[in-house]
Amino acid sequence: MNIYLIGFACALVLILLIQKIINIKKNKNNKLSKFKKKLLSKESNIEKIFSRDDEKTFSDPDININIGIYDNEDITNRKSNIHRARLSKFKKSKLNGETIFIDPDQKIYKYINGKKKFI
Repeated sequence: MNIYLIGFACALVLILLIQKIINIKKNKNNKLSKFKKKLLSKESNIEKIFSRDDEKTFSDPDININIGIYDNEDITNRKSNIHRARLSKFKKSKLNGETIFIDPDQKIYKYINGKKKFI
């Protein structure tokens, strides 16, 4: 009777181990397939292009950021955040064709006809 009990316990452990191995392989395949779908999707490629463009715009304060009246809220927020980051990093940023500066006292100004005009 003890032999049957030990055999049953071993068979049960073996079945559980096999089931666990199968589940691990399924999870790895699911993660891999999700990664492949994201890598090959058109949306992720578009996001990469926008992020490269944002990085290029962020790294040069002389590139004009044009915020239009027809831009949606997300795009406007992204552009204004880039503008603020450039102001804090480079102490100047070009927005809608005007170069805006920030002085050591954190006052924002621009030049109009050679004179400082505080905003």
